[in-house]
Amino acid sequence: MNKSLVRCLLLACGNTLRSDDGVGPWLAAWAEERFRDEAGVRVLSRQQWTPELAEEIARVDSVLFIDCSADAAPGSIGLVPVEPSAETLGLATHHLGAAELLGLGRKLYDSLPPNALLLTVGAGSTELGEEFSAAVNAALADACRLLEKTVLSLLRNE
Repeated sequence: MNKSLVRCLLLACGNTLRSDDGVGPWLAAWAEERFRDEAGVRVLSRQQWTPELAEEIARVDSVLFIDCSADAAPGSIGLVPVEPSAETLGLATHHLGAAELLGLGRKLYDSLPPNALLLTVGAGSTELGEEFSAAVNAALADACRLLEKTVLSLLRNE
C-alpha cells in the first residue's frame, strides 16, 4: 500500500445533537480551519468510526483520534497513546474505537502508523441538545491548544 501525502490524520467522532458528544466534531472543525494551509494534515469527522476508516489510517504516519469521554471527569482533557487491539473473533461494524481501527488497519493493510494518539474531553452530558455543558465549554480553549501543540509536534517528528 502506498502512503498518502497526508502525514497527520485527525479523526474525530461524535454526535452534534447529543450535547458534549459533539466536542469531537467541534474540535475537528476548529482544526480544519487552523491547519487549512497545511497540506500534510487531513481532518475527518464522523458521527461514529467505521471499518472503512482503517484504510485511511493505514496510509498515514500519524493519527490523532478525537472524541469525548464518558469515563473522564467533565471538562477534563486527556491525551494518551493508542495501541492496536488484539484480534477478535467478530468485528462490530456499528462503532469501532481507536484501538480496534488500528488493529483492523494492521490486519487488512499490514500497516500501522508509528504515531497514534487519542485526545479526549470528558463529557458532562450526552443528553439531546446542541450546546455543550459548562465544563466542556470551559475546556475548549485548552483542548484547542493541546490539539495544535500535538499536531505540530507530530509534523516535526516525521
